[in-house]
Amino acid sequence: MNCVDTLPVHLHRAIPQGACFAIIAPAGSARLDTHKVSQWFADRGYRCRIYPGALQAQGYLAGPDPQRLQDLHDAFADPAIDAILCMRGGYGSMRLLDQLNFELIRRNPKPLIGYSDITALHTALYRHCGMLTFHGGMLNADLLGGKLAPTESSLLAQLGGHVRAGEQIVHPAEFALDSVLPGEARGPLLGGNLSMLGATMGTLAELDTQGCILFIEDVNEPLYRVDRLLTQMRLAGKLAGIKGVLVGDFAGITTAALAPLLVETFGPLGVPVLAGWRSGHCDPNVCLPLGARVRLDCGRQSLVLEQDLFQA
Repeated sequence: MNCVDTLPVHLHRAIPQGACFAIIAPAGSARLDTHKVSQWFADRGYRCRIYPGALQAQGYLAGPDPQRLQDLHDAFADPAIDAILCMRGGYGSMRLLDQLNFELIRRNPKPLIGYSDITALHTALYRHCGMLTFHGGMLNADLLGGKLAPTESSLLAQLGGHVRAGEQIVHPAEFALDSVLPGEARGPLLGGNLSMLGATMGTLAELDTQGCILFIEDVNEPLYRVDRLLTQMRLAGKLAGIKGVLVGDFAGITTAALAPLLVETFGPLGVPVLAGWRSGHCDPNVCLPLGARVRLDCGRQSLVLEQDLFQA
C-alpha cells in the first residue's frame, strides 16, 4: 500500500460520550491504580476496560507476547470497545508484528492511540489496513501524569470529531515554532518515533514515505544518533519522495541545535520543514492524526486538516 494522496483511509466513528476505551499494554509495563483509571474516564463521561496484559509485568514487557497480542486482538474484535488506548511505550510492540491478524483489524477499525514504541503499530496498521491512528497521549505518563491541557484536550477533540476538514490542528502559542525550510506541502501525515522508523525498516511495518508529510520525534538520542537515523533513512531511500517534514520534540536537543542537521538533510530535497512542534515525549504532547491528509504551511507555521477524521 503506497503513501499517496489518493490512498483510502478507514475513517472511524467519532467517539461519543459514554464510549468505552480499551486499556492495553502492547509494550512495557507500569503499575496501574485501577480505581484512579476508572475515575479519570468517568469524570470525562467515558468508560474503560483494562485488559489483562496491562496489569502484568514480565521483565521489561507488560506480560508475555501471547497475552499482549490477545489483548490487542480482543480490543479490536469487541464491538463494545470504541477506542484503544495504549498504557505506555517502552519496548515490545515490534515483537507482535508478525502475529497481527490484519484481517480481523480491517474488519473492526477503531482509533488506536499511543506514541513512542507504539509507532510500530501505527505504521503496520496504516500499511496493511489503511487505518488512521492517533499519535497522542498515553494513559500512564500523559493522561494520568498531569501534563498540560493540550495533551488531553487535543486528543479528546480529535477523537470526538470536533476538528474538521479545513481546520488547524492547534499548536500551543506559548511554544515557538521554527520554519527551518520554507514552503507549503500536502499529503498524508505519517511517521512517529524516529528510532522506531529505523528499527522497522525491512519489516512488515516499514513505512512507505512516498508523497507523505513526514513526522519525526525522539527521546534520549544525542544529536549524532539523530544524524545516524536520518542518514539511515536517506540511504534507504525513505526521504526522496516526501513532500514535507513536521519535526516534533527531540527531548534533550534544542531546535536551534537540531536545525543545521535538518537543513543538511532536507535542504537538498527542496521540501518545507517546520520544527519545534510539541508532540512526542514532551509536555504538552499535542495529538496528531496519522494517515490523515494535511497541509503543512511553514509561512503560516500551521498544520491544517484536509479531510474529516470520521464518517458522518
